[in-house]
Amino acid sequence: MAATLPLILSLVTLSSLPLLSHSDVDSFIYGGCSQIKYTPNSPYESNLNSLLASLVNSATYSSYNNFTITGLSPNDVVYGLYQCRGDLSMPDCASCVARSVSQLATLCSQTCGGAVQLQGCLVKYDNSTFLGVDDKTVVLKKCGPPIGYNADAMGSRDAVLASMASASGPYRVGGSGDVQGVAQCVGDLSVSECGDCVSEAIGRLKSDCGTAVYGDMFLAKCYARYSASGVHPYFRTDDHDSSDEGQKTFAIIIGLFAGVALLIIFLSFLRKAFEGNGK
Repeated sequence: MAATLPLILSLVTLSSLPLLSHSDVDSFIYGGCSQIKYTPNSPYESNLNSLLASLVNSATYSSYNNFTITGLSPNDVVYGLYQCRGDLSMPDCASCVARSVSQLATLCSQTCGGAVQLQGCLVKYDNSTFLGVDDKTVVLKKCGPPIGYNADAMGSRDAVLASMASASGPYRVGGSGDVQGVAQCVGDLSVSECGDCVSEAIGRLKSDCGTAVYGDMFLAKCYARYSASGVHPYFRTDDHDSSDEGQKTFAIIIGLFAGVALLIIFLSFLRKAFEGNGK
């Protein structure tokens, strides 16, 4: 089993965020998988299915959670977490996590580890524990086009980034003039670790993106993003109200989870019956 999760990233153009439609929340940012695969129909696969079902269920009532599913062998243990963006409603959080789990099934078929970051949430699992680990590895960097040095714009940007660096809590937003920013830590970090991670992401944004009109810096356990002049689609103001759609999706997710849970129980019953007959 692999000790770490080397991500083979599939990067795409970033699209929208706060105050946006439900489909924007589910849009893809990056994903990656470990190179080690598990054996089909193995205890690890059964544990992974249980883990992913637990993540989808938990997202109906909590914006962050992590789980560890153990087995008879240390090789069967699987660790996982999800993290929803701090401003999401529970229906949108549940929908986002369910969409991430669905994409993981396609992107990381039969791999021992995988991660998917959508605009609204992160889902990650692995056979080696990463829970509580302070990891500042750069996963994705994206800088907008340079606008040249503009003292007012850069001053506002630096003020926004500084305010987010000094703020408390895992989800942080800021604004100054035409510049807006957002940062968030994964929920398994301590208060001090979160602060260090956000500061690292912000420092990299300033050094790597220079005078770019917008920047995105995703580290393994946090991210920081900013936009000057509102050109980044993440910070686009949108009056679309997705609350009704979110409520409908919430009901659908509850139904889907119930179906997944019943399927897991049924498959477990069949396996036990088959093992009993084989004795």
